[in-house]
Amino acid sequence: MNMQKYRYEEIAAEMEANILEGRLKPGHKLPSVRALKLKYNIGLSTVQNAYEYLMIKGLVASIPKSGYYVSGPKREDREGQKSLKGPARIVVHDAIFKNNLSVITAHADPQKKHSITEFNVAAPGEFFIPQKLLLRTMQQVIREKGAGLLRYYPSNGSEFLKEHLARRATTYHSRFRAEELIITDGAIQAFYIALASVTAPGDVIAIESPCIFSMLEVVKNLRLKVIEIPVHEGSGFDVAFLKRAAEQAMLKAIVLTPNFHNPTGALLADADKKELLTIAQSRGIPIIENDVFGDLNFSGTRPLNIQSMDNSGLVMTFSSFSKTLAPGIRLGWLSPGRFFKQAEQLKFSLGSTVSPIYQESIAKLLASSSYDRHVRKFRMQLAAQAYHTINLISEFFPGSTRISQPKGGYSIWLKMEKKVNMKLFYKHCEQNGIRFTPGSAFSFSNVFEQHFRIVFASKYTPQREEMLKLAGKIASDCTL
Repeated sequence: MNMQKYRYEEIAAEMEANILEGRLKPGHKLPSVRALKLKYNIGLSTVQNAYEYLMIKGLVASIPKSGYYVSGPKREDREGQKSLKGPARIVVHDAIFKNNLSVITAHADPQKKHSITEFNVAAPGEFFIPQKLLLRTMQQVIREKGAGLLRYYPSNGSEFLKEHLARRATTYHSRFRAEELIITDGAIQAFYIALASVTAPGDVIAIESPCIFSMLEVVKNLRLKVIEIPVHEGSGFDVAFLKRAAEQAMLKAIVLTPNFHNPTGALLADADKKELLTIAQSRGIPIIENDVFGDLNFSGTRPLNIQSMDNSGLVMTFSSFSKTLAPGIRLGWLSPGRFFKQAEQLKFSLGSTVSPIYQESIAKLLASSSYDRHVRKFRMQLAAQAYHTINLISEFFPGSTRISQPKGGYSIWLKMEKKVNMKLFYKHCEQNGIRFTPGSAFSFSNVFEQHFRIVFASKYTPQREEMLKLAGKIASDCTL
């Protein structure tokens, strides 16, 4: 399986670094296509792909009959990166939501239920689901496996699937063997098994903040206490804050999404991953890393997992295919490290196995490299979606709106000024058939009342664009 970058990606990455580090200023005219062709000894189409890639990211603009120019990130977005913070003090919380999240949809007009424009569903939209590929692969599996698919499958999952998961993981330096994997009914079951394997009711864990509500629900159901660790849009999980928390409390686990955090899209640097691992190893604290968006990098190579740096077995990694293929494919996996026996017993006690058709179909996709081809295309589509969404928000939402700059995944985290009445904003959006996920759903505390998440994993239509523009107008109208 070839996970290397294409030549156009390498050239684009070099130019992107020059822009982001200030060596190429906004307005600077860039070399012509022919000039770059001669410089790098490559084809014209490769140069054009590199420029198109940078245009997708909003870093380069094309002016007809003039050429390519640096557009650069917007000033207000760079300034806003510092304000996207979570809890500032080390506080141990009970895992209880302070808000009733059901009120979010209480204002929806029943007449508009069929025409809701959803920016809150963290799953690939219909246009991005490789339907023909999935259905064709499933049909092949049914023909090849026949009645064997109707029998019981191993509780831990298909050996064929686990072999190909382990083989693929070596391309991004992860260290686990097929026999160390557990196939689960989606990512959340994998997270539940991992967390329940190392905690008991009343234990204290460190968890990223903001954090997706489905993971918070697991924490609540396990009756744990939490210290919320801030995630910064520019740098990701706050390792220094975690270090202080570990010094002040007996942590039983550290939970985070180092690669393309949901909802900010932040990527934790390798140096920070190593520092976090050192802290955890020195105190014997298990790390549970969520890698469901790890394949969806907008540029460069796939980022490393923390587990790839670990030789102690303290790191547990989980992921799934519902974010990269289709939401209906509830197939996840867990690499539980030294906690395999506990995790295996928990999985067995749950009494559920993933559909054999799904397991064998995913294995076949991995074996043929079809999955990697799909992901390569999908992440480019998501990059275009992300920067188009950011441009729409920048133009139509209040100028003071703070916008995260995702490096992968498919969500953007927004913060509105305090003078924007968020309850009124959600109410009017619902009445107009527009739905977002409020920031209050991402924490056990009340620190994200002015935030909300936008998911850009559905293809933009003229109607979808108009709905986002309308949401911006509603935000302006709800400003006190």
